Amino acid sequence: MAVDYVILALYALGMVGIAIYTRNRSGSVKDFLLAGKNGLNGWMSAFAYGTTYFSAVIFIGYAGKFGAQYGLASIWIGVGNAILGSLIAWLVLAKRTKRMTTRLSAKTMPEFFEKRYDSQKLKLVSAVIIFLFLIPYSASVYNGLSSLFRIVFDIPGWTVMVALAALTALYLFFGGYFATALSDFIQGIIMIVGVVAMVICFMNHDNISWNLSKLTSSDELGWFTFSSSNKGLYGNTVSLLSLIFLTSFGVWALPQTVHKYYAVRDDKAIMQGTVVSTVFALIIGFGAYFTGALSSFFPELAGVGSDDIVPQMMSIVIPTGLTGLIAVLILSASMSTLSSVSLASASVIAVDIYKGNMKKDASDKKVNWVMKSLCLVFVAISVVLAILNEKYKISAIAYLMGLSWGTLAGCFMGPYVLGVLWKKVTRPAVWTSIVGSLVLTVALIFVFGYDINGWDCSLGLALKSGIGCSPMIGVICMAFSLIVTAIVSLCTKAPDKETVDAAFEEKTEEEKEVVEA
Repeated sequence: MAVDYVILALYALGMVGIAIYTRNRSGSVKDFLLAGKNGLNGWMSAFAYGTTYFSAVIFIGYAGKFGAQYGLASIWIGVGNAILGSLIAWLVLAKRTKRMTTRLSAKTMPEFFEKRYDSQKLKLVSAVIIFLFLIPYSASVYNGLSSLFRIVFDIPGWTVMVALAALTALYLFFGGYFATALSDFIQGIIMIVGVVAMVICFMNHDNISWNLSKLTSSDELGWFTFSSSNKGLYGNTVSLLSLIFLTSFGVWALPQTVHKYYAVRDDKAIMQGTVVSTVFALIIGFGAYFTGALSSFFPELAGVGSDDIVPQMMSIVIPTGLTGLIAVLILSASMSTLSSVSLASASVIAVDIYKGNMKKDASDKKVNWVMKSLCLVFVAISVVLAILNEKYKISAIAYLMGLSWGTLAGCFMGPYVLGVLWKKVTRPAVWTSIVGSLVLTVALIFVFGYDINGWDCSLGLALKSGIGCSPMIGVICMAFSLIVTAIVSLCTKAPDKETVDAAFEEKTEEEKEVVEA
């Protein structure tokens, strides 16, 4: 056990070292948000994207819940994340987003909406929505980590949350996005090594056979069968598909993942990022859900809560010495996501609300300090909410994450994705998507029902169909956003040519120099 604590201490010292090393790389708002003038190479951008995508939620909440529920069929969630959430997302959005945000000189998603649709009110409303709905997502990441340390290391969850918050806030405050990306690169390597080690340990355990044909032929673990027979084939199939769509397409419109496209260096880096992020997602997604699917080999886990399944399995399987490595794996996944979420949330308040509405003449230096301070505030709010959530069991990890992703993606899917692809998207269409998705989310919670202590809905249609409501709500809202944005755009007055040209037309070299200056 002493070895495990040494590994954890070395990891913490490494994160402090990154904060010190990058302390002079965030002197301006652009440096803090976009890692300077030149941006990041493909490898760092890809690892920043992947480590933001996968947090403790996938290893603890999702792998435990859905690995046990769907068996090996849950691996399709990871495959969907790699193909749809990484490969296709980068191919469709990365180059277009980079070019358009450079033309518009937009550093955040709300600023993109303001300049793309010529509306300052859009910037304000979208900034508030992003800040509010990223808080529960951040809290769910803290909760996932606390479950691991509480069970495996017998450390109180609140202690781990506070320590994690302090480390994340430290390197984020001093180094901004460059520190985040550098730590993400290191943490991404740790995650790959940790996942491979974890899978090997599980496959070598006495409870599990190396005979993979036995695994795939088992009724409890089949690739296309589902172990929760109480829901029936229809309920489980629709539920699994909704999870794949939510987690794979949701990242197309989340501010913390879209931000990675803003800061990538050039087209060559984008191609590197496309390949690396896809491979990374495939390794992490497969490893996490495969591990969760093996929970049926551990009868002693019967009756264990979904958030505790994977930590309990790890306490049984992982030997001393490797426990520290696996714990660092979960820490890495958590810290990278938390820093990106905190950066996204703080930036929308500092850049889009403070500078954009409250203090328009504020200097770059002052806005930068406000943003750094808000990073600390966001981390503090999230950790307090997570501690309260753990104490009072307000909601399950998976539910918090799913509802947050679904609401944000529902509001912004049409305005952002169609906005970078199609010139005819109009301002009324964007407002219809944002307001309509918020109303639809609330309405669907009543239709499908809401179970305050779990994932499966206890009322309405979800009870009859056996379909979990949180992912289904998100998928419906994303589809609604795309459809209503397209329809309203076709039925309303076309946007001004000047506004469209600013977003889609290439700038001359002289204009680029002015923007960069």
